[in-house]
Amino acid sequence: MTRFHRAGAECDTLVVGAGFAGAVLAERLANRLGQRVLVVDRRPHIGGNAYDYVDEHGVLCHRYGPHIFHTHSEKVWRYLSRFTEWRPYEHRVLARVGSHLLPIPINRDTLNRLYGLDLRTDEEVQAFYAARAEPCRIVNSEDAVVAKVGRDLYEKFFRGYTRKQWGLDPRDLHASVTARIPVRTNTDDRYFSDPFQAMPAEGYTRMFERILDQPGIEVRLGVEFDDVRREVAYDHLVYTGPIDAFFGHRFGALPYRSIVFEHRTQPTPDGGLLQPAATINHPGEDVPYTRVTEYRHLTGQRHHCSTVAIDHPCADGDPYYPVPRPENRDLYRRYEVLAARDPGVSFVGRLARYQYLNMDQVVGQALSAFDRLAERGEAVGAVAGL
Repeated sequence: MTRFHRAGAECDTLVVGAGFAGAVLAERLANRLGQRVLVVDRRPHIGGNAYDYVDEHGVLCHRYGPHIFHTHSEKVWRYLSRFTEWRPYEHRVLARVGSHLLPIPINRDTLNRLYGLDLRTDEEVQAFYAARAEPCRIVNSEDAVVAKVGRDLYEKFFRGYTRKQWGLDPRDLHASVTARIPVRTNTDDRYFSDPFQAMPAEGYTRMFERILDQPGIEVRLGVEFDDVRREVAYDHLVYTGPIDAFFGHRFGALPYRSIVFEHRTQPTPDGGLLQPAATINHPGEDVPYTRVTEYRHLTGQRHHCSTVAIDHPCADGDPYYPVPRPENRDLYRRYEVLAARDPGVSFVGRLARYQYLNMDQVVGQALSAFDRLAERGEAVGAVAGL
């Protein structure tokens, strides 16, 4: 592949954002195409929302809430494995319902312990769900649950949690919000069922350091895009920030939900853990937060202290979750039309595409975006006779 560089340009590609989307594309462009890549990020650190650090108590924490890696994609797994060793880890979550701590996603054990039953087979559990399901046309998030498991389980596990998480009733949200959570008939208590589940052995930040530590990549932190967009000469732009901000909110702001992460640390002089599972969900609306996660479950760190993160969803703050409503998708599509008119910019990642994406999906999207850029560059080279 021939590298194309405009005379006087400071870099071949300017990448806005040092999270998964930006870091992966920067690495590919530098290593595979030999480009000079400048990565800028408004935050004082790399890694985006996956950034982790050692807190003042010596506990390895995730600043922006728990990030658990899981994927079905062998391509994504093999790519990231070039930059990290892995600690095998399967995430487990319990939900507090009344006096019970019950497995979530709902499984056979959940039902037996909640209702005092003795269901023993998948068929018996499926019959339990079928007897309580309320068949209906699936329009919203409430429909998606009650059509599968009925109203009582919906009320106990889903309604309150969803209302707190999104600030909206499930009837006002797209069905995908709750439909993505599986309901099981067996006793599998893992939160995810992907074939690849693990945590970076030295943490996410160390993995990002290795991804970005390439000849040809320069990283500038604490830098806003607006501070460099007219000062840095570049041939191509990779933009991973909010697409509405890129266009000056021309059609209005895209709605997001945010979270305030409250961190608390308690002594564990015997090196033990504070919770019976990594995450405890609190679906009841009598509790203002949604979940509590103990980081040492995730990292495997033994320490005399343990730090937990308590999630307080809110309307204002960093944009984390696109709000899945039809009018918001329509608004995004107006920005998408603008983006398609500018071949000099690649919009990649959660914020740039207004999508709810897991980490592996962002990596996959970035790898696909690189493939398209490489193909386009080769086509340009062929036309130019290079």
